[in-house]
Amino acid sequence: MRNKKELIRKIKFTLFSISAGVIEIGLFTLLDSITNWDYWLCYLPALVASVIWNFTLNREYTFKSTNNIPIAMVKVAVFYLIFTPLSTLLGNYLAENLHWNEFLVTGINMLLNFVLEYLYDEYYVFKGTIDTKEKLKKEKNIN
Repeated sequence: MRNKKELIRKIKFTLFSISAGVIEIGLFTLLDSITNWDYWLCYLPALVASVIWNFTLNREYTFKSTNNIPIAMVKVAVFYLIFTPLSTLLGNYLAENLHWNEFLVTGINMLLNFVLEYLYDEYYVFKGTIDTKEKLKKEKNIN
């Protein structure tokens, strides 16, 4: 039962991450095609929009956590305080200096973000509060 539940959790995280990726690549594409901005100016707003979307859905439906939302958001912000500058600087260097395709660079950043954020969420942000929403519902139905 536990393995099936964990598989379903990973599938949900993947699907929500794909939807966040669609938002990120869509906004990145829009900004890249209508502006003459450097890579990082297109990447940052796209990343922020996808993070907000992904956090909201994964907290509610993947990890089903009743943890304190502001605390969870601060924990996620800490991840992005590290990930964002590193991925932005590396992405900008690859796109602007080495002339890698901007969409390839964004795809690499998205893949790194997907893997690292899942691990960070499961083992830090929502640790000890996974599925507490389900437990709370059961308790309310019993009483």
